[in-house]
Amino acid sequence: MTMMKTARFHEYGDSSVIRYETVPRPRPAPGDVLVRVAATSFNPTEAALRAGMLQSFLPVDLPYTPGWDVAGTVAEIGAGVEGFAVGDRVVGRLDSGGAAAEYVRTPAAVLVAAPASVPLATAAALPVAGLTAWQAVFDHGKVATGQRVLVNGAGGGVGGFVTQLAKHAGAEVIATAGPRSTEAVLRQGADQVIDYTAGPVGAALDGPVDTLLNLVPLSPPDAEALAPLVRPGGRIVSIATPIQPPAGAGVTAMHMVARNDVAHLAALVELVDAGVLSIDISTSRPLGDLADVHHLGEAGQIRGKVIIVP
Repeated sequence: MTMMKTARFHEYGDSSVIRYETVPRPRPAPGDVLVRVAATSFNPTEAALRAGMLQSFLPVDLPYTPGWDVAGTVAEIGAGVEGFAVGDRVVGRLDSGGAAAEYVRTPAAVLVAAPASVPLATAAALPVAGLTAWQAVFDHGKVATGQRVLVNGAGGGVGGFVTQLAKHAGAEVIATAGPRSTEAVLRQGADQVIDYTAGPVGAALDGPVDTLLNLVPLSPPDAEALAPLVRPGGRIVSIATPIQPPAGAGVTAMHMVARNDVAHLAALVELVDAGVLSIDISTSRPLGDLADVHHLGEAGQIRGKVIIVP
């Protein structure tokens, strides 16, 4: 029996429940491929899953191997799979997780060709955050040329992609970020960066915006303070705390959860290879450090995307 290393948890709890273990390497079932993992990436929602905060609507079987992002090389192909060959570089979002391992078995249907212009491990930062950003900007935010867009939380992993995509759409992008993220957010195309640690965002904003894209958890007072910054007829899209506009404001507000969409992922890959979209990796950590990465993420000590390399 061929074995592999993986990081998984047998019970819900703090980051210390994550164990680095040796387990049998899976084999691909019909319709599946086996991917040799070049990297996965850390997503804050996976820490919430590990802590047991999502059990009511996202139950998992324990022990559970996290890793919703995968970039890697096709190692084996299951029966009935077409369009992939052993050795192909691929990237995908795995809704059942499993990529925090040396190998992962996944349906071929969720994979697309990886970007050719960046290291394969770097591409692991793209699927979850990129799909969330694409759908926030285009599907729900309807961002278009000439609009003013406020990106609240631009320094995070999703925020970098949101900033770039909104700028690519032709918008004027005003971003909130802390001092350690300002340079990166400007590099990603923001026209203005507001330091949210220096005072109310609205005080630094020169006039209303057409669209507010909220990417971070907010206290009720902070959410209430952001809502009036959107002009009548504008839109509020939040991937975190829902934000309700004032009564009669004429603002459309929605809370979104990104869906897995290979067409959107392929479009993101094209933008990366065209040089339009950059993938900002703040650091790379070995798989055995996953528990520490979860701890740092929950402590708010991670900027941008962290990739996890077997």
